[in-house]
Amino acid sequence: MNDARTEEIEEIEEHKEIEKIEKIKKIDEIEEHDGPPGRARTARIRRLTPQEVRERASSGLDALLVDAVAGGASVGFLAPLEPAEAAAWWTGVADGREVWAAYGAGGEVLGAVTLVRDTRANGRHRGEIARLVVHRDARGRGLGARLLAAAEAHAAATGLRLLVLDTETGSPAERLYRTAGWTAAGVIPDFAADPGGTLRPTTLYYKRLGAV
Repeated sequence: MNDARTEEIEEIEEHKEIEKIEKIKKIDEIEEHDGPPGRARTARIRRLTPQEVRERASSGLDALLVDAVAGGASVGFLAPLEPAEAAAWWTGVADGREVWAAYGAGGEVLGAVTLVRDTRANGRHRGEIARLVVHRDARGRGLGARLLAAAEAHAAATGLRLLVLDTETGSPAERLYRTAGWTAAGVIPDFAADPGGTLRPTTLYYKRLGAV
């Protein structure tokens, strides 16, 4: 292969890589209007850097988890959840998870979701959606679906082909996942305690993002 042809191929590959990066940037920052006509408010969804997660850990993300637990959501904590504990959790996962946050018009954190990539050699094609939470004051606007879609789109654009998650059986979240095209794989009884300490069953879900 001559030098001119090699250079042409390299330019094409570089152009494809630039297009891929730009596509991911667009996926990772979404601005949409939520609320009924005439009272629409802007909800901005964007992927946070690890540093931004640490900065927001005690100024918005912590309150989000505290509210979720107070509202009965099974997200790994027992009630009452102290803000300091919630902030410590976010700080601890800042470097190990990809985090998306939904912001209100005033910059307040309305919701969040995280993506955990499997780093094992035989599992690098898959990831887990975890901690999808929306503040109770911001529910009913479709933010949960938008956060989930943002994480799914990014996962697909960056090479993941399979996503998994688990949620409390019978919880409102199940309807969201089924509507978004997730498939229930089975139920595990007494898998996790709810915020009040009562053991509850958990349903496992998966979603294919492409051929596996």
